[in-house]
Amino acid sequence: MPSQDSHKNFALMRQRILDDQDGKKYWRSLEEMADTPEFREFVEREYPQHAEEWNDPVGRRRFIKLMGASLALAGLSSCVYQPAEKIVPYVNQPEDLVPGKPLFFATAMPLGGVATPLLVKSNEGRPTKVEGNPDHPNNRNADLNDKGTSATDLFAQASILTLYDPDRSQTLTYREEIRPWTEFVARVGEALEEQRKSGGAGLRFLTETVTSPTLAYQLKTILTEFPQAKWHQYEPAGRDGARAGAVSALGEPVNTIYRFDQAERILAIDSDFLSCGPGNLRHARDFAAKRRVTEERKEMNRLYVVESTPTNTGAMADHRLSVRPSEIEGFTRAIASALNGVGVAVKMGDGGQGPGAGNHEQWINAVARDLKEFAGRSIVIVGDEQPAAVHALGHAMNEALGNIGKTVIYTEPVEARPEDHTQSLRDLVNDIDGGRVQVLVILGGNPVYTTPADLKLDQARMSKVALRAHLSLYKDETSELCHWHIPEAHYLESWSDTRTYDGTVSIIQPLIAPLYGGRTAHEILAVFSNQFDRRSYDIVREFWQG
Repeated sequence: MPSQDSHKNFALMRQRILDDQDGKKYWRSLEEMADTPEFREFVEREYPQHAEEWNDPVGRRRFIKLMGASLALAGLSSCVYQPAEKIVPYVNQPEDLVPGKPLFFATAMPLGGVATPLLVKSNEGRPTKVEGNPDHPNNRNADLNDKGTSATDLFAQASILTLYDPDRSQTLTYREEIRPWTEFVARVGEALEEQRKSGGAGLRFLTETVTSPTLAYQLKTILTEFPQAKWHQYEPAGRDGARAGAVSALGEPVNTIYRFDQAERILAIDSDFLSCGPGNLRHARDFAAKRRVTEERKEMNRLYVVESTPTNTGAMADHRLSVRPSEIEGFTRAIASALNGVGVAVKMGDGGQGPGAGNHEQWINAVARDLKEFAGRSIVIVGDEQPAAVHALGHAMNEALGNIGKTVIYTEPVEARPEDHTQSLRDLVNDIDGGRVQVLVILGGNPVYTTPADLKLDQARMSKVALRAHLSLYKDETSELCHWHIPEAHYLESWSDTRTYDGTVSIIQPLIAPLYGGRTAHEILAVFSNQFDRRSYDIVREFWQG
């Protein structure tokens, strides 16, 4: 039931309404309308009349004075005269540099050990755009009137962003503390003095695939001075299967060059040759040229693709067959068996046709007949991810079809030292576990992140090495487990050399000085010689002069 106070408040509100006859009145609440003594006390407590007289060390009046003075000083500082900043031309303008007119420089971008020839646009000394180099032998046909192509892949186009990436490593550090370059040189010198006593038995170098003639020469020179030291290579997406297949089929590692401009029939076995892998830009160009119908040419080439994962090459195929990864080897053996009647007999090896081949007998026979009809004008190409047995069968089929020397050409390996990368990494891990590694120098890559689980270079394993140094564009997982982290110079900041997919040597020249004081692999290896202060330009130039 309503209380006695409620009846009283209601009576007050009713009386106030009756008394107010001079127009509309508005209240924010029933309590304000009643205007009881309790409500007036509440209002006094919420909005006290003498708040400025409270015992506060910084009163409201003093606070307003201080804030007013601060604003006045801020306004005064804005009135200080700032000298005019003008953009002026060069005092000594560089030769051939006209403001607003770009320059173009030829260089090359190494990726996975294989270079892409580039022509880089530079505006006022800053690289701004990357395109293919149409004058490079990789991009030109035998016809001298052909102007070549300026095609690049997505990795080359994105590399310009890496140059200006603010997340790049900017300082040389020792255990996360910034240190000068001279201290790193001194520490390495002390470690080398200890290693000389044992011929470098505890010295190890870990690199990615090396195709640079100069870098390979430096490594071999160091191994000559320290005969017990070792050089290991590891590439996360390596080509161990292709190398082992070539050794199995031909007796030695080779570099295989495919002439798609001469091929009428192509069989791609789990190979995305149009989008990735060495020479994919040239392969795509030659393949597309053979599919172009003209007045003189009425027939297109024909592409058969067998793959387990959809690819761009599979999307371009005239006939595509999807199989399980476990069926690819058996499928390849079945096609090789169907080609036995052409030329030299195919070396089948062990295993027969394998699982899955019988389910596609009609498809296999049709492909074999078509390849036989165009013997000497066909290509069988196998993807790098396939095992050695499938690569060996690919070489054997090309031999049986008479493609060797016509559409398939063998040259010396592009790599400075072809080797099984997985086995090389395993040897390094075994040496680390055995306590035989005192100095480990990692040039590029992120092996702590990319190595297989059974060969993982984790913290427990890396901690067994007394001195660890890592050269990298970024501070990554490997840098965290190394004592020394050296920021790497971008390829657009570096002097170096490299090889393209067909073995052509290309010079890497910088377009801009190192933005963050980065170092190259050449300069790191120079520290391990008696010429620790040499620059990349002098190292590369001296090598080619010799």
